[in-house]
Amino acid sequence: MNPALAAGLQIALVIGVLAIAYVPLGDYMARVYTSDKDLRVETLLYRLCRIDSRAEQTWYGYAGSLLGFSAAGVVFLYFLQRIQGVMPLHGDLAGVSPAVAFNTAVSFVTNTNWQSYVPETTMSNFTQPVGLAVQNFVSASVGMAVAVALTRAFVRVRTSGEIGNFWVDLTRGSLRILLPMSFVIALVLLSQGVVQSFHSGFSSTGLDGSAVRNALAPAASQEAIKEVGTNGGGIFNANSAHPFENPTPISNIVEIIAILIIPVSFTRTFGTLVGNARQGLTLVSVMALLWGTLLAVTLWSESNTRGIAATAAGAMMEGKEVRFGIPGSALFAVSTTGTSTGAVNSFHDSFSAGGGGALILNMLLGEIAPGGVGTGLYGILVLALIAVFVGGLLVGRTPEYLGKKLGKREITLAALSVLVMPALVLIGTGITVILGSTTGFQGNSGDPGTPESIHGFSEVLYAFASASNNNGSAFAGLTVTSDWFQSALGIAMLFGRFLPILFVLALAGSLVSQRQHPSGAGTLPTTGGMFAGLLTGTVVLVAALTFFPALALGPIAEALQ
Repeated sequence: MNPALAAGLQIALVIGVLAIAYVPLGDYMARVYTSDKDLRVETLLYRLCRIDSRAEQTWYGYAGSLLGFSAAGVVFLYFLQRIQGVMPLHGDLAGVSPAVAFNTAVSFVTNTNWQSYVPETTMSNFTQPVGLAVQNFVSASVGMAVAVALTRAFVRVRTSGEIGNFWVDLTRGSLRILLPMSFVIALVLLSQGVVQSFHSGFSSTGLDGSAVRNALAPAASQEAIKEVGTNGGGIFNANSAHPFENPTPISNIVEIIAILIIPVSFTRTFGTLVGNARQGLTLVSVMALLWGTLLAVTLWSESNTRGIAATAAGAMMEGKEVRFGIPGSALFAVSTTGTSTGAVNSFHDSFSAGGGGALILNMLLGEIAPGGVGTGLYGILVLALIAVFVGGLLVGRTPEYLGKKLGKREITLAALSVLVMPALVLIGTGITVILGSTTGFQGNSGDPGTPESIHGFSEVLYAFASASNNNGSAFAGLTVTSDWFQSALGIAMLFGRFLPILFVLALAGSLVSQRQHPSGAGTLPTTGGMFAGLLTGTVVLVAALTFFPALALGPIAEALQ
């Protein structure tokens, strides 16, 4: 099939499914978070944990509960990995080393799923579902809870400053949204040949006659939630390029849809909750424009071969699965870097300079195209507040968003939330490059200006962009097993996740205490094409001013060479 036609059909199918699901799924999620009834299983959980589901929290209480829950998750997952050698289904695997256990515990609790280890030879079939898969559910639900708490702040008028109950939001997101959707996706993946087994593996004979040990795992269930919850990671080292995780072109499309469906539909949830569907449509249009633009750049870069070897081979297929081809690989790559997913079905290090640069830029935009479950919504809402403030200054309009005034406190908190990620990326990349080969920067630290050193810089920049954005994907040509990378990337994941959450919840606390101001002639409209253009320009301008020098030292310089 013609590559352009194949790309067009796959893109049309993904967009079509998302368009069909947009209204019903978005409205369903809105009902989940506004219902005054608890399911029986939820009531039982609340009783066991002594939680009053009718009590609400200020942003201080909400943030404290969230941080306490996440800290407990890190501790539990760390010790589970350390003692997995004496747990059931260990498959003769010993406990995980302290550095890897720390990095992995932080990674899965922060919804990053960055993996500095080989899953088949490191994590047991007990640790995978009991530890890692559980965090796939609850870490995703945490992001959704924060987005809903911020949304409540726009529609509520309470001097007490209550923004909801974290434990209720966490439970409902996990049990009513993520669990049923993951169950359906898992059944579809099983029908395509994704494995679901608690056996450690089986032996076979290779083509050369040698004995081969093939790993098995409960892949279908974990593959489903890793995509639906925009977690990423892989139960096998080859991730979603492995035939046991992603065997067919159909399963590939299903996984891409699973990655995008909640972040896209959550904008409808926002519009429904604030009582104005056009607000959600404006946000999703900006997300779609950014996603579509970067997809076009990536497809063009990967389809236009460069060099004698690539031309002779017919396409830039090195590092890509033949069953997906360039269209399926590019579509997956842009979707996973545009969300906080990190699952990969191709080797991003093998992408062209232009294609790889587009993937880096996709993360550096803040992962709001369309972003992770919950994180994409509250990320673009923070940028929308900044756009309103800037637009108001330019045309002399009142800086208001959904009837709430944007003063010094609100804009300061929004700016701090936006600045966390760039600071972590640039500081981490700078220190790592200065340290050089002592950090595990092997093989790419040649003389300055050489293709090796330029590409090596891109790999380090990608690693810190991935960790600080809680994405988890990697160029993978960089060795990250040194103590420096284990620690530095772990810290980047922690700060990149929880500092923005704290600033967003503080922003919600500030907004919810305000009274609603009716729109007037001086209020800047926040729906329609004009505001969508202003918001898009704000997103691009912030990324361009912040990261252009770094991009010029890496992927741009590599492309020009």
